[in-house]
Amino acid sequence: MAKMTTKMIANNKKAYHDYFILETFEAGIALAGTEVKSLRSGSCSIKESFIRIENGEVFIYGMHIAPYEKGNIFNKDPLRTRKLLLNRSEINKMLGKTKEKGMTIMPLKVYFRGHLVKVEIGLAKGKKLYDKRQDIAKKDQKREAERDFKIRNL
Repeated sequence: MAKMTTKMIANNKKAYHDYFILETFEAGIALAGTEVKSLRSGSCSIKESFIRIENGEVFIYGMHIAPYEKGNIFNKDPLRTRKLLLNRSEINKMLGKTKEKGMTIMPLKVYFRGHLVKVEIGLAKGKKLYDKRQDIAKKDQKREAERDFKIRNL
């Protein structure tokens, strides 16, 4: 059996900065043909997107997929709502968790797994301002330590 390759299309760094990611799920996404072709060229953004569960189905809003330049009449609206494909048990688990105060569902990554487009979504809890400051301080310390290590090894 051939090993499945993954090719990153879009990453949501802001989600990791603004939220604690408690659990992640991998979901398929229902797309039109021209959208897949556009994704192959890497034109996708999930910075402003969010996920909602409605009537037992999961939808992603605000995910921008640029229109395919050779797609003409077959192109869809770049910001249209798209359905995510998950197991019923995963949907029920997320629905239960989002009922808790401060919990939300965020898109984290969009990538190709083999020839399929997948979205990694995470159950997230919002960070307070002091949590963000702690993360920035940790990053600065790590960067400084790497710089010191680099200078010593020269």
